[in-house]
Amino acid sequence: MMRVSKMVVAMLAAGAIASASATEFRSADIHNSDDYPTVTAVKFISEQLSKSSGGKHSIKVFNKGALGSEKETIDQVKIGALDMTRVNISPMNSICSKTNIPVLPFLFRSVDHLHKVLDGAIGDEIAKDCEAQGFILLAFYDSGARSVYSKKPVKSIADTKGMKIRVQQSDLWVAVANAMGANPTPMPAGEVVTALKTGLVDAAENNYPSYGSGFRHFEAAKFYNLTEHSMAPEVLLFSKVVWDKLPKADQDAIRAAAKASVPFNRTAWSAYEKKEKDMVIAAGTTIVEVDKKSFQDAMGPVYDKFANTPDLKRLVKAVQDTK
Repeated sequence: MMRVSKMVVAMLAAGAIASASATEFRSADIHNSDDYPTVTAVKFISEQLSKSSGGKHSIKVFNKGALGSEKETIDQVKIGALDMTRVNISPMNSICSKTNIPVLPFLFRSVDHLHKVLDGAIGDEIAKDCEAQGFILLAFYDSGARSVYSKKPVKSIADTKGMKIRVQQSDLWVAVANAMGANPTPMPAGEVVTALKTGLVDAAENNYPSYGSGFRHFEAAKFYNLTEHSMAPEVLLFSKVVWDKLPKADQDAIRAAAKASVPFNRTAWSAYEKKEKDMVIAAGTTIVEVDKKSFQDAMGPVYDKFANTPDLKRLVKAVQDTK
């Protein structure tokens, strides 16, 4: 059962989009910075949509977790209480099985490889899988490479043995941490600083911006260890309940604006990631080079568990074969 505060319910009731004549769609994001690349990308969609609809449609972004955690906003989008949400793809893993594929550790060889996969037929197939579960997947956004950050340096998989690591609320991420020999602790991103400071966890894992000014995890974990174990993307989801009430012309306009936002996001992400890396280093973070192969060699059980059907194995091979 989803848990939503009375304030959130009131906000949803006041602004819910229930018909094609509505002018303002409402989109959620957990990131705190107003200039975070996913926040600005959805604002870019709003600008494009307003232009193409002659001012009829726009999007209001509620970031800073104003409408709940990622899992909570997914639940709201599913039932049509919220129009859109931007989330990391991982919380969708238990809903759409094919979203597990881009999360698999060490799957993508580079950012260019990631883009070629998600911009092509494989990305379309993942989106179709989500649509069958009530979500229109409008865009894949960059989220960088995720690495483990901690209170002590991690140089190989031997150093994560027994470590309490915060992971996303996803069975796949629990399995990744288990494969590292760690003790996974799933929790929302907004709770990580307190968990690190109180010793509930010893480490977490994310990209530079989330580690940096996004959630300021660098204040509690001074070692950023370059495991770069996943390039799990962000996804922008639209409620199919709401979508099906829109005229096709409006659907096409939203899709076109979302597609245009992808290169916008990628450019913004590249610059933002560099700025955040420079900031955390200046603040005293130590960047640690890691024996990645020791981690890669341990990930077989994750693939066995989450790419466990002929269809999912086919998708993994299709990703690996993409040049």
